[in-house]
Amino acid sequence: MEIREETAGDHEAVRSVHELAFGDSGPKVADLNDALRETRDALSLVAVDDGQVVGHVMFTSSLLDAPRELVRVPVLSPVGVLPERHGQGIGSALIRRGLEILDERGEPLVFLEGHPGFYAKLGFKAAGELGFRKPSLRIPDVAFQVYLLAAYQDWMTGTLVYSQAFWDHDSVGLRDPDA
Repeated sequence: MEIREETAGDHEAVRSVHELAFGDSGPKVADLNDALRETRDALSLVAVDDGQVVGHVMFTSSLLDAPRELVRVPVLSPVGVLPERHGQGIGSALIRRGLEILDERGEPLVFLEGHPGFYAKLGFKAAGELGFRKPSLRIPDVAFQVYLLAAYQDWMTGTLVYSQAFWDHDSVGLRDPDA
């Protein structure tokens, strides 16, 4: 399996990965991914096996509203793997490679919303416990996570401010279906 940066020729296959990986929410996630692809400083990686895109991860720039200054920080979202390839370490490999690249670029940390049972294995920690504030009350505390990279400094605390694409696609936190 090869992990490499996404090319324009991968866009359709990446969209299909997210549509299949996220079931009923797949089209919404794929639309978000398409919008995020256009944002500043996006890092988009694909996993390719036998010429087929089997997984994808996207890291895009948002802001950390720190007391000293605004800090550009990456957010990991989305990550998807074809359902028939789940459990093979593809998502983890994509995320690890992305974290390596971001560390090499001098990024200070990476945020995400996700299942702590999965992401803790990759080194993510509960962001609230480290002094970070989530961008929406609809994000469960345990789901708001951060990965500290080498360029992180102690003064870099504060509130994560998602890029506009997350808001435009209603992709922040959990919506109450009964509301």
